[in-house]
Amino acid sequence: MEDTDSVATLIDSTTSKIQQLQKAFAELESYRAVTLNLKWKDLEEHFHGLEKSLKRRFHELEDQEKEFENKTRKAREILEKRQAAVYAKEQATLQGLQEKRDAAVFDIMNAREKHRKVSSSELAIVSNRGNGALYVEEKPVDAVSFSAEGKVEEVELSPEIETVELSYPDLVKLCKEMDAAGLHKFISDNRKNLAAVREEIPYALSAAPNAACLVLDSLEGFYCTEVSNQDVKKDANLLGLRRTCIMLMECLCDFLRNSDCVSNVISDDIKDRAKTVAEEWKPRLGALDMDASNGNSLEAHAFLQLLASFDIASGFNEEELCRLIPMVSRRRQTADLCRYLGLSEKMPGVYLFFTSFIFLEKDQNLK
Repeated sequence: MEDTDSVATLIDSTTSKIQQLQKAFAELESYRAVTLNLKWKDLEEHFHGLEKSLKRRFHELEDQEKEFENKTRKAREILEKRQAAVYAKEQATLQGLQEKRDAAVFDIMNAREKHRKVSSSELAIVSNRGNGALYVEEKPVDAVSFSAEGKVEEVELSPEIETVELSYPDLVKLCKEMDAAGLHKFISDNRKNLAAVREEIPYALSAAPNAACLVLDSLEGFYCTEVSNQDVKKDANLLGLRRTCIMLMECLCDFLRNSDCVSNVISDDIKDRAKTVAEEWKPRLGALDMDASNGNSLEAHAFLQLLASFDIASGFNEEELCRLIPMVSRRRQTADLCRYLGLSEKMPGVYLFFTSFIFLEKDQNLK
């Protein structure tokens, strides 16, 4: 706008300039030593023509500028309306997500409460009944009462006690014998029925003299020195072994959750051994590419699961553990890992997201 005013001022001053030029021309004519073929009238008409042309062009530019400003203003108004509409949609979407999240959290709390009531029942290992199959019988809390001396007394229940028969008695045998290599082979041979095998392993671990030691022994060979880092993804056997190691550590967590005394299962010696394994694995994680792993890194998952299963996370830096969480962001166990490792408060958004996602996914499967 300042440039426009400056041009307009210059155009207005042309009249005075022409008058000054007329005086100079008259003075020049007074010197008859030089004869001029030009007359002042011709010059005056020429300069007035230039003045009119400049003014006409200037007004045209002013009109174009006003038109451009009008278009800009209209475009800005349209953009503001669109921004307002997008913001309104975002708020509506966030509100909907908040409602779904609140509903999911409410359902999760109810499910946990139900699970807590079920878990409060006492688990007792019944004899093999001669066929090698392991039976687990549940005694509800209502099946016990307290005597006058404060001692716990069992009360006979009228209905029959519910028993759970395991479909894979060989799992019990392998756990009793503390055969980690045999356990790996059995799981590999039954890959087609992995889900069923996965459900029975926590019960089978209860038959092991030292379940934590058995699972720790099963981690041998997770990092095979004969296979280079570039060939790991191509080695199906090694990938299968690593998935089995992770699954056994998860099953140990499930077993410990139903155990009366965790300290009896995981001794200080076992924790020291687990820490040694974790210290050996930790430097290898530095070579992992977060983008390349695409949130589905078996190595990062195994390291975090090792800390969670053997309750040794307190010996490692929380910030470093938080940096590993995105490397397992696509794995369904991420929420459980955050909880077991005590990182739920450090990464509340991630924990809540995966908890809600897993619950909603299970809910859809039930439907």
